[in-house]
Amino acid sequence: MNPFIVNVADLVNKPGARRHEHVEGRLPGPIMVVDSSLRTEVPAVVDGVLEWVSDGLLVTGTVEGAWEGPCRRCLRPVDGMLKVDVQELFEATPRDGESYPLGHDRVDLEPLARESLILDLPLVPLCRDDCRGLCPTCGKDLNEGDCDCLPSAADVRWAALDVLRLAGDE
Repeated sequence: MNPFIVNVADLVNKPGARRHEHVEGRLPGPIMVVDSSLRTEVPAVVDGVLEWVSDGLLVTGTVEGAWEGPCRRCLRPVDGMLKVDVQELFEATPRDGESYPLGHDRVDLEPLARESLILDLPLVPLCRDDCRGLCPTCGKDLNEGDCDCLPSAADVRWAALDVLRLAGDE
């Protein structure tokens, strides 16, 4: 049984009727964006208020979920939690990209949870803001110390940009 399906028969066609819902369950996976992915073995949580409005059922609250991926500089595994604020409308006749479908007496919060978390996944995860990354020559993790590689000669085609970069450091 899908834990994200919520019976809303007590709210339908009763303007102003509202109630709090807290549902959690595992999203079907895998769910990836670039190198970041949702951890589908950890339950996603939808916590919010369901309220009947003139257009349908308004869901206002938060969606939480776990993510993981490699650091974009040093490739170490990185993970974290996402908490996304949501306010979405469920309608009997949903408008593509604007609202979600409202069944006769129930709503499925799974697409809302999945889409909200996907849109909040970090595109460039970092293990820490000052991650030094890997040496481009030998591949050593520069967070663990400097390597013995000689500095590479600068490409003369980029000399004008190096001047700007060095001017910005002053």
